[in-house]
This record gives sequence, structure tokens and C-alpha cells, in this order.
Amino acid sequence: MSQIPSESTTNPNDEARRVSFAEALRVWVYIGLNSFGGPAGQIAVMHRVLVEQKRWVSEHRFLHALNYCMLLPGPEATQLATYVGWLLHRTPGGVAAGVLFILPGFVSILTLSLIYATWRDVPVVEAVFHGLGAAVLAVVVEAVIRIGKRALRNRWMALIAVAAFVSIFFLEIPFPAIVAGAAVIGFAGGHFAPLLFGAGGDQHKDDRLTALDLHDSEHATPSTRGALRTLGVCLALWFGPLLVLALVLGPDDLYTRIGLFFSKAAVVTFGGAYAVLPYVAQQAVELYGWLSAEEMLRGLGLAETTPGPLIQVVQFVGFMAAFNHPGTLPPLLAGTLAAVLTAWVTFVPCFLWIFLGAPYVEAARANKRLAAALSGVTAAVVGVVLNLAVWFGLHALFATVVVHRRWGVRLLVPEWSQVDWPALAITAAAFAALFWWRLGMMRTLALAGAIALVLHFVFS
Repeated sequence: MSQIPSESTTNPNDEARRVSFAEALRVWVYIGLNSFGGPAGQIAVMHRVLVEQKRWVSEHRFLHALNYCMLLPGPEATQLATYVGWLLHRTPGGVAAGVLFILPGFVSILTLSLIYATWRDVPVVEAVFHGLGAAVLAVVVEAVIRIGKRALRNRWMALIAVAAFVSIFFLEIPFPAIVAGAAVIGFAGGHFAPLLFGAGGDQHKDDRLTALDLHDSEHATPSTRGALRTLGVCLALWFGPLLVLALVLGPDDLYTRIGLFFSKAAVVTFGGAYAVLPYVAQQAVELYGWLSAEEMLRGLGLAETTPGPLIQVVQFVGFMAAFNHPGTLPPLLAGTLAAVLTAWVTFVPCFLWIFLGAPYVEAARANKRLAAALSGVTAAVVGVVLNLAVWFGLHALFATVVVHRRWGVRLLVPEWSQVDWPALAITAAAFAALFWWRLGMMRTLALAGAIALVLHFVFS
């Protein structure tokens, strides 16, 4: 883990001061390099540095920004970094914070994708990736428990989570519809039962002066002209490459379809990375056939071990889609181009949502109905992440999973005679490491890889 810049250690009793853009860049580099552990770990790093150590923003402003980011499609941690960077240094600050948060993970995932594609047929490498894929189940279950403890404060929230799980796993209701329904329930609950839905709770006020209080906040005032300018620039950056691909290669070309699919994912996938992954996995594996369920598990294992947003697993998906279907290009080049395209259409919308919506969110900081709507969405996300855990569990532990549909209900039925016993053993060890020994995610994944190597050498 890299060392935090020396000026980042701030005594809570020191007076707040303005933050230079150069200092902010150094801190965003530090946060980007240390953003392990998925959304929860990344948000914890930002909170520790920005709120507790440097006191750039107050607890209330940090949580208000986080609440807005959790309502958005896409990775909330990336958007939170962009939001705080924008608050401090306008659009250049937001771009710098977002890019520096994304860049370490982008480079790491691309490098690991190249290694996986080149060496995956080597038995030792195959064994390590197999171990990581099996351990992912324990990591996702731990995420369900972690998010559930925070979100399911009462039985009404638990009912929303159960309804979300049934809706997406059995009824295949689109995730945007689930999010919209949960937001409506939360909004109504904030009116009729504000204590249950968090609309009347503590606003986390902090009277201490922060660096943000000393910065010019004129850009945080909503402006129709500014909103239209932001919309025009971001949409051109987002859809310009897709238009070029469609005109040059045609609408049915793999790269055009990759760009359109992940653009759609950037719009319809709410609730953070763990909520995005079920949609991406099921579409990329079951509908498009770009990669196998096993490869999807390997990709998530790679994303869990690298810094940056967990949603960068989609970069691996795009890479493998083109690597497996390279056309006339060399497979590694095809995969690299697809990875860059996937990352572009995944993260450009993040900047759009922040730069377009943040001024209006800042103007509505006292709106308790937004907090109530968020509580409903967060509860629904628990059910969606549980869906991810079940989906990954079935595909990690069984060689064959058959999909049955009857009366509008989908059932995933494993072939019980085809249990993957090594994967089951590694998964059991990962659960013990996370929940019994409390080793943490990184050491758990390292343990899973080591066990996979031992099993490989013992039984090969």
C-alpha cells in the first residue's frame, strides 16, 4: 500500500485551509492506488482521507454526495470521487479525481486480461484462476451480509429486499423497474412512516469548518445553460465513438454491439457494482455467448484483487468477447481494443451524471424525501446482490446448470452429479477465512489461490 502524501495527515484541531489543485492530485493518486475491497472498502478509504484526516468535506456533505451516487446507475465510488473533486475544483477537479480513481484498475485489469488470455491454458495458471473464481462466492456473500446490516433496519426494508430478489431471480423483472419501484416505495414511506424509511433521522451535521467551506461554490448553483453545455459535451464524448463504429464497421459488428451493450448497462444498472454484475453476467454469458460463466467468475476474481472500481470487471468481459471472436485482428489486439472501448462507454456516463446532476443535488441537500427514496433503493440492492451470490454459487460449484422457464418463472437447476469438488473445498476455505478467521478479502483470495495450487500439484 502506498504512503499517503505527508500533507494529508491533518490534526482534527487544525484550522481548515484551501486545497491546491496539485495537492488534490497527489491525494487522488493515493486514493486510486489504495482503492481495494470493492465499493465498501473504497468509500471507507475516501471517508478516512477526505473527512477524517484532511477534513476537506464534512460528514454531512460526504454522506449527501454518497446518497446521490448510490441512486445513480454505475459505480458509486467512482462517482463519489468525481463529485468531491468537482466540489473542490469544479469540472477539472472532477475529471482528475474520476480518472485517477479509475486508471490504476484499468491498467491492472488490462494487464491481467492479457496474462489470462495468453497463459490460461497453462495448468498452474489455470489452477490459480480456478481458485479465485471459487472464492468469489464467499466474497459476494460477505457483501450481502455487510450491505444487509446497513440497509435492512426493520422488517419493511427486509420485505423490499426479498421482493427484489424474487423479482430478479425468479421473475426476471428488469433491474431498472425494481429500482424505480423501490424508490417509489421509499419516497411514499418517507411521507407516511418517516422513522422507518430514514427520512426523519440524523442529518450528520458537523459544525467544524472544512476546506470545502473556503472554496468558491458558485459552480454548485444549478444553471440551465450549464446543464445543456454539460449534456452536449458528455453525450458527444459518449456516443461519438459509437457512431463512428456503426458507420465504419456496421451496426452488427462485434465492437458496435459491445459499445451499445455496455452503454445500455451504464444506464440501466443501478445500485453499485454488485448490483450491475448480475445483469452483465447473464446477458454476456447467456444471451450473447461472449464468454463462459467460468470466465465471468475468473474476471470477477481479477477485479476483486486490483485497485479501482469493481465494475471494471466489464473491461475483462469486453476483452474476452473480442479475444474469443477476433475476426481478422490478432486476438490480443482485438481484446485490448474492446477493453478500451468497454471502459470508455462504462465510465464516461459517470461524469455525465455527476456534472449534470450534482448542482441540483447540492441545492436539495435538506430534502428528506430523497433520503427516504434512497433507503428503499438500498434495501432492494441487498436482494439483487443476493441474486448475484446465488447465480455465482450455482455456476462455481456445478459443472452444469440448466435453465427452466414455466409460467413466467425462471428456475436454475444444477446437475447434482456434476459437483466441482475442488471448487467446493476452496469455497469452504474462503468462507472460513472471511467469516471465522477474519482474514479480509485480499488474504482470503491469496489463500484460495494457494489452495488451488496445492490441489493441482497433489492431484495432477
